[in-house]
Amino acid sequence: MSRALPRLLLALAYPWLAHAASTRGSSALAIVALADLALVILLDPLLRLRGWAWISALLVALGLARLALSAHALLPLLLVPVAVLAFIAWMFGRTLRAGRVPLISRIVAALEAMPATQLAPDLQRYTRRLTAAWAGLLAALALVNLLLALVAVPRGLLASAGIAAPWVVTEAQWSWCANLLNYGLVVGFFVGEYQFRKRVFPGRYSSFIHFMRRMGSLGPAFWATLLR
Repeated sequence: MSRALPRLLLALAYPWLAHAASTRGSSALAIVALADLALVILLDPLLRLRGWAWISALLVALGLARLALSAHALLPLLLVPVAVLAFIAWMFGRTLRAGRVPLISRIVAALEAMPATQLAPDLQRYTRRLTAAWAGLLAALALVNLLLALVAVPRGLLASAGIAAPWVVTEAQWSWCANLLNYGLVVGFFVGEYQFRKRVFPGRYSSFIHFMRRMGSLGPAFWATLLR
């Protein structure tokens, strides 16, 4: 928990830093936001004194220092939401391939302390469909964010390349979607699915807090295995 909490706080800070940088057109805040994101990824191995993590942190620092001197410090912020959403969508989607256990099925099986193959057939079907729904939602959000990043002005991807977009949004409009609305939609889907699941599979959890505690009790080692 001592390591998880700082990473969580850093992760929660990133969208607000990125939003502030984008709406103000601040290169300095953009560098701070990107440094914050790098720490989210590298903090744990840095604290474990992993050599590769310290070398990576040094390279990131040098790259950010060079970026700060350029006119494109805000440009990477356009691609971060796309990359994050696409990566998580891929994480869900790859587990739907033949011979693999869907990601949500693995989580539910861990909560039930049994192999995924022993889940009730209706629960197996539901968790597979839910895994596909998450993959589809996140992929759609990644695509929307890419389109908005392309047409944002004055420093969107097309504008930075000197290409006139057929229609445009302001950077503030892009940022509200990419840095804030995305998370609201994801949280809304998560909470809404829980409410739906309570009706389909009643009696499994006493409350949403109970469900979240069960999820947290799986521990960081389990969540790390989902990346494999």
